[in-house]
Amino acid sequence: MNIEKISALFAGWEESMIWSAMQGVMGEVAADDPENPQSARVLLGDFAFFAGEPNEALISSMLDGRDFLLAVPRNEAWAALIRKIFPNAQQTTRYAIKKEPDCFDRGRLREFARNVPAGYAVVPISEELFHRVQREEWSRDFCANFNSWEQYARYGGGFAALYRGEAVAGASSYTAYRDGIEIEVDTREDHRRKGLALCCCASLILSCLEKGKYPSWDAANPASVALAEKLGYHFDREYPALEVVKP
Repeated sequence: MNIEKISALFAGWEESMIWSAMQGVMGEVAADDPENPQSARVLLGDFAFFAGEPNEALISSMLDGRDFLLAVPRNEAWAALIRKIFPNAQQTTRYAIKKEPDCFDRGRLREFARNVPAGYAVVPISEELFHRVQREEWSRDFCANFNSWEQYARYGGGFAALYRGEAVAGASSYTAYRDGIEIEVDTREDHRRKGLALCCCASLILSCLEKGKYPSWDAANPASVALAEKLGYHFDREYPALEVVKP
């Protein structure tokens, strides 16, 4: 497969999950023609990205072995074809965050990281936690896209907030590429609004910066945008995506 030519179809698209796939770190790449591609698709986690000329086969097969995907089309022509093939697709809005390596105030992040609520402890995700968080639905995406602990330890990383020894919040690498990660953050419903996400995210961002990796952030809702901005990121733009469920 000619990854160089496929990459050209995604040129200018600042999406870390596309970089992950193009670099061969994780994810699946497909094209209409492996050597002279005009259309291409990247699948990684719950996301599908489409570029080049709209192609029915790449859309029709995206749910093979899956029940759900969030399809992100490069343009409206792709979006229209997705809606034609999957009439039940629901459009949603996501929020792109600027990728600015120098936007962080490390002193402020250290303050956030130290401000752990009483009764909780924020710790790096260990091999034991790597497996444990995947057993619960709310936290499985912290590590689920990695094939093994070894891959996670090499490319990813994360922090979990523990309460009485149990993980109740965290910030981790949803995916990873050679130069950074895509952040996944969540708090179990019964422990929300205590600042746990903030201190976990601050710890993870600081860890990434110390390793020379970029902590990429893409927001699913305005609350995620607000948390990102508090951490030092800047909002870029809204963009459309389509929630596709197997009929």
